[in-house]
Amino acid sequence: MRKSVWDCKVIELARHDSPRLGNLSVVQSGETLPFDVKRVFYIYDVPAGETRASHAHRTMQEFIVAVTGSFCATLDDGMEQRTVMLNRPFQGLLIEPGVWLTLHDFSSGAICLALASEPYHPEDNINDRDTYLRLFPLD
Repeated sequence: MRKSVWDCKVIELARHDSPRLGNLSVVQSGETLPFDVKRVFYIYDVPAGETRASHAHRTMQEFIVAVTGSFCATLDDGMEQRTVMLNRPFQGLLIEPGVWLTLHDFSSGAICLALASEPYHPEDNINDRDTYLRLFPLD
């Protein structure tokens, strides 16, 4: 079933701030997120002007956070596009399956932390736009 760009949500994480000790944000499997985390990875040192992702997933959900710096996430469902800037380590973007994701405009030193609902399976990735539109036809 095709998901909309509006099914993807910005989630505010619990914050525990201490002027003396710094700040802490928490993500808990099945509580903060609607899935159990099965894979964690991060993207860093992205050269200026480059993009990452540019794909969709058949079944996997992802939650991405700008741990440091900033970047934009453009979501595309074949009918609408929506761009979300991520620049706060206490907010993340939940990306639903069937939504095309492109990450871009990385600031210097940006780190994108990704939590995934499934281990990596290459067959879950849809890297070709025409294939994506064929697998998730417009209603």
